[in-house]
Amino acid sequence: MKAFRRQSLAKAIQLSLLISLPGLAAAQETTPPPTQPSATTLDTVTVTGTRIKQTNAVTAQPVFVLDRTKIEQTGLQTVGELLQQLTSSGKALNAKFNSSGNFGYPPDGGGIGAGSAQVDLRNLGSQRTLVLVDGVRWVNESSASGVSGSADLNTIPMAIVERVEVLEDGASAIYGSDAIAGVINIITRRTFDGAEANAYYGQYDDGGETTDISLTLGGSGERWSGVFTASYFEQEDISSASWDQSAVPEPGAGPGAGSSGVPQGRFVFCDPRQPVGSPGFCGDATNDASFYSVTLNDGTATPVWDPNNPNGGTYHRFAAADRFNFAPFNLLLTPQKRKSIFTNLYYDITDNTRLHVKGLYNNRTSTNQAAPEPIFVGPDAGTGGIADTISVAANNPYNPFGIALTAGDNFSFIGRRPLEVGPRIFTQDVDTSYFNIGLDGVFDIGSRNFGWDANYAHGENKAEQTFLNGYNVAKIKTALGDPAVCAQVQGCVPLDLFGGQTRPMTQDQINWIRTRQIDSSEQVLDLYQANVTGDMFNIGDRTAGFAAGVEHRRYRGEFNPDPLRQTGESQDSQAFPVKASYDVDEVYSEFNFPILSSLELSAAIRYSDYSTFGSATTGKVGFRWQPIEDLVLRGTWSEGFRAPNLGELYGLTQFGATLTDPCGPTGAPVVDTSNGVSAGLEAACVGAGVPNGFEQANTQIITFTGGNPDLDAEESENYTVGAVYAPSWAEGQSWSNKLDFEVSYYNYKVDGAIQAADIQSLLDKCYEEQGGTGPACAPFARNFTGNLFPPQNRLANLGTIETDGADFKVNWLSPEWGFGHLTGSLQSTWVNDYEAVDQDGNVAQRAVGIEVNDSAIPEWQTNVQLGWGKGNWDANWNIRYISSVEEDCTNATIAEVPGCLNPQQMNTLGSVTYNDFQVNWKEAFTEGLKLTLGVNNAFGKEPPICVTCSLNGYDAGTYDLPGAFWYVSANYRF
Repeated sequence: MKAFRRQSLAKAIQLSLLISLPGLAAAQETTPPPTQPSATTLDTVTVTGTRIKQTNAVTAQPVFVLDRTKIEQTGLQTVGELLQQLTSSGKALNAKFNSSGNFGYPPDGGGIGAGSAQVDLRNLGSQRTLVLVDGVRWVNESSASGVSGSADLNTIPMAIVERVEVLEDGASAIYGSDAIAGVINIITRRTFDGAEANAYYGQYDDGGETTDISLTLGGSGERWSGVFTASYFEQEDISSASWDQSAVPEPGAGPGAGSSGVPQGRFVFCDPRQPVGSPGFCGDATNDASFYSVTLNDGTATPVWDPNNPNGGTYHRFAAADRFNFAPFNLLLTPQKRKSIFTNLYYDITDNTRLHVKGLYNNRTSTNQAAPEPIFVGPDAGTGGIADTISVAANNPYNPFGIALTAGDNFSFIGRRPLEVGPRIFTQDVDTSYFNIGLDGVFDIGSRNFGWDANYAHGENKAEQTFLNGYNVAKIKTALGDPAVCAQVQGCVPLDLFGGQTRPMTQDQINWIRTRQIDSSEQVLDLYQANVTGDMFNIGDRTAGFAAGVEHRRYRGEFNPDPLRQTGESQDSQAFPVKASYDVDEVYSEFNFPILSSLELSAAIRYSDYSTFGSATTGKVGFRWQPIEDLVLRGTWSEGFRAPNLGELYGLTQFGATLTDPCGPTGAPVVDTSNGVSAGLEAACVGAGVPNGFEQANTQIITFTGGNPDLDAEESENYTVGAVYAPSWAEGQSWSNKLDFEVSYYNYKVDGAIQAADIQSLLDKCYEEQGGTGPACAPFARNFTGNLFPPQNRLANLGTIETDGADFKVNWLSPEWGFGHLTGSLQSTWVNDYEAVDQDGNVAQRAVGIEVNDSAIPEWQTNVQLGWGKGNWDANWNIRYISSVEEDCTNATIAEVPGCLNPQQMNTLGSVTYNDFQVNWKEAFTEGLKLTLGVNNAFGKEPPICVTCSLNGYDAGTYDLPGAFWYVSANYRF
């Protein structure tokens, strides 16, 4: 393959790639860097972002490289954790998320992704970031809860990773759909001679022991090379009860706001025996106070009800202090085990043709845990299903009120959380298999050099989830009805929702309503591709290059929810099966023209034909200009698209959205206008039938969501401009061996974004701007008590998403001094703006500097690495900074926390700085042994308390777990 001479800038930038985020410099190796740069001969290589082989270390598009040395210096043992620490990364699923059935299914039909880890570039969503392995698409995850459009990084063991290349630029013209925000290309270990054993152990202050063991074997001969890796990873759980915020939370902060599903029971009804005007009488729909809303006193053995005095007997009016703190039952860190084997083989068939075969099998078992499932029945249960229709017979032997509680008449709600049943347990068992076989080679035509490759890849992700300690709501209905009917059904016993914890359910009652539910899903990807790249013609003394190729992909997805979910008999949530597939055929071409000795122009075009929505054509252009030896200016403009995935097309589920009703006490109390509530909002709520004194029964309002087979593809435009400066005056100096700077500005716009409407924004707009009758009110209706019916909120090509910002990088490498050598690097991302607007002009709550829906977009994220190395020792210090964000206090269930006493105020989540340290000893005790000691978040910085965040009261996608994480590892190569 033809070699080219490189100038010193390319050498400098290639070296800078070795000392960038998130680890420390390759210069921290025992061999000191050269003191004087020199021109170096380099072979052409393929860099992520272009299929044309390059000799430039700095291409037109920004590419960030994490090699194996830098990866090891982070102390992280999963690919997901590694990528989520990038400053360009936004919120994505990881082991700190503990949600399986707590909120139902998200609107994209992709499922909850319990136990998986994903990556999100530029805050545009993991479904808009393409994941490749060795340049080939990776199969998307299933996780037993849907058909997702995102890859699970937990299916790729860290032990097989040679390096990770991050393209921080849109690349649909190069790689096709999903590459709107960028590309993650994980390069596996290709050659290795000998054996390597690695053992790792780490633990947080509060537990969460982590063990990782791997063995790599490799060899090579004259015409072949092969690698085999086996690995085992185990991570234990951390209970939320171990964190003070969850065990004894601040009032109103996140989990401290509590749930209306309480162990003592909450009962909302009226009594037809009461005369008009008496407390609890029926018939005045304009006065919510006419309904009793009571709970059983703690310690009550036998309930005593006094209809004339709801605070007499053994009951009292339900208040905020009675809400249940579910957080101690949750997990801060979810446990999982992963077992993996991987192998590859390369064989030179001829001097110009090579065969490669790769295979992987990965099994993950993981667990989520939630508080015992509450039983919500009555119209205000808000499920849109069987539970809303349940009544309680007057002759139920446990009914203390002496009357029938008739749904839709004199009864609206019972919420009872039976702790005696035990916590909800969701266990996932996920198998991933991957097979790739292909040929690649080189050939010449005259003086022109060409390379080619052809691949077939098959990937499968199969998952099964078992849910324990859920309920069959149809059986609950029978057990609360006429005891004579119940007696005719085998196994049925009348159900006691009225005795609180002093008179818990009997085992027979539990056995009748408790169920075990099993959901499963599968995704399969088959891919065929062929590419050719090489020289076209000379422009002066330089050669124009090209790449072209074809690709065929077939996607198949299947989701099989438990039959109880399909019929609506599951108390947890309802979901419907999906079984679908689609094909795509693509052809692309790419060109690089060296117009001048210092200027290169590039262009690419791709045509894609989908069996689901039709065809799309995308293009990309770029430039690379090196006006002086030390400076490169570069830029790109590209079109992008993302085809709707199977879940978005065909999924149909429920989602328990956490909503604040503008007409309720947590929003704007409907009493009068003296409390600052506008007359317009007052009139809108009264006009909708909301009674005086109204209190929202449950902040988790079930929303019917799902796919839309008529979806079109998303379209996008993005551009980047930037500069890389490697000053020669900082080379070979007494204070510096190498110094370089990089700045890149990015701008993305996504049109026709596939999303459901922001249901909270619609609800607010309906009542605060449109008087309760405008277009935004279409999804909403209310029942006879004033509570919202479950709204419909299906996916559509609704939105436009725009975001822009800048990346800054600095790398410095010292000469070898008597005490060793030093390195320093900085990576920082500034987000200038993020705005999502639907077709009606409704602006989503998510924005820069705002915490909403368990997600934040900090204005600044910065990582700094400092390092020292001498001989067989090196030490690393990594500093990670996240700027402050704010959350809207009115979204809290109880807005009575410091900083939120005025509901119009914003609660500030302060900036956070984490400090990570690591020390390495190479050739420790014997040749080939490396010992490592490290601590991440060394000073135990806790995440800021989040009032509006669900479950554990902090944003698990943005911040580290509370407490430090200590680890040791031993790597022995022989």
